[in-house]
Amino acid sequence: MTTLTRTGRRPGHPAFVAPAASAGRSADFIRREREYGARNYDPLPVVMHHGEGAWLIDVDGRRYLDLMSAYSAVSFGHGHPRIVAALTEQAHRLAVTSRANFNDQLPLLLERLVAMTGLDRALPVNTGLEAVETALKAARKWGHKVKGIPDGQAEIIACRGNFHGRSIAITGLSTEPQYRDGFGPYPSGLSTIPYGDADALERAIGPRTAAFLVEPVQGEAGIVVPPDGYLARCAQICRAHRVLLICDEVQTGLGRTGHTFGWQHDDAMPDGIILGKALGGGLLPVSAFVATDEVMQVFEPGDHGSTFGGNPLGAAVALAALDVLEDERLVMRSRELGAWLLDELKRIDHPLVVDVRGRGLFIGIEVDTRRTTARAVVERLLDRGILSKDTHGTVVRIAPPLNVPREALVWAVGEIRAALRDVEQGTKRAA
Repeated sequence: MTTLTRTGRRPGHPAFVAPAASAGRSADFIRREREYGARNYDPLPVVMHHGEGAWLIDVDGRRYLDLMSAYSAVSFGHGHPRIVAALTEQAHRLAVTSRANFNDQLPLLLERLVAMTGLDRALPVNTGLEAVETALKAARKWGHKVKGIPDGQAEIIACRGNFHGRSIAITGLSTEPQYRDGFGPYPSGLSTIPYGDADALERAIGPRTAAFLVEPVQGEAGIVVPPDGYLARCAQICRAHRVLLICDEVQTGLGRTGHTFGWQHDDAMPDGIILGKALGGGLLPVSAFVATDEVMQVFEPGDHGSTFGGNPLGAAVALAALDVLEDERLVMRSRELGAWLLDELKRIDHPLVVDVRGRGLFIGIEVDTRRTTARAVVERLLDRGILSKDTHGTVVRIAPPLNVPREALVWAVGEIRAALRDVEQGTKRAA
């Protein structure tokens, strides 16, 4: 009989117990991954086996409230029955075809994306990184073909602290030393400015500037929320200088910040939007670049493509995910529940907490790194049945599925308080 650790039923816990054969297997799986896998990740010491809604269960039967949602990829919860049903039905019928022919799912998704964004055309790919690369290619060619920038001289501006992916071109925009170390040389025409400073954008724009790429909230930088009106001012500046405004909504899009898209907080309609993560419903990688006709018309057959991008299986799953977003009113839920959660977390009066900030269900708890690290807090949370993730050792990420039960978050707030006490007591003992 399996011995379960911390498996008392929390509010909303699924009625699941891992099979006895899995007991004590975490160490073996961790050993195998470390022995045979590249060490480009440093995971928390837990091996997940099963997920249901906002909850995860490891191979030893322990349950965890998921407060990171795979960086928003699981915004609709683990194994949402409607999305799983759409995947299963479509997989039995037709999963993958190339774009050498049409299929009966992609056109429906493209139409849906255009309608919900207010833009004109969508280009489907798989991962968020691919969608960002697509946006960069579109912006450069638009700069040359439409704006008249000499070929090979179009420039892209991004913000310091950004995270748009880790390809060579995107890493060229990064200001994180580790992401850049040893991977150069990088493409030319890439520059960065301070985040949240619209005046810096205006100063940086020159005659060869094609686009400004920006996150409505910087996630990997530590859930950094820009000043009110920032994106609106950036939109005005971009229009005045005929520069494309492209919003990377891979993490913030589809309800995460309490609006369908993060740019809507400032009513700053962009020329292009990058979507991913949540678009795949927590089941598949599905992403897209959505933009105006003027931007998209630069592409001709053969300019850009993806073998799996736009496949009918991914399109069917994405359509089901968008149905769930709308039918379950998850945007409003994120806004209302997120406001409540942010207020509750701000009420935590603890010497290790420097700041609590966020929008919707996208919240960060910044810790005093002179006394501890966010990783230490995350590890204590794991001991208490909560899965989270730190960003750069400074901020604890709080980003649960948008349909997380409220009572589960009530419990989580108490556990966060307790984890902070655990860490403080540990640092005192170490001193």
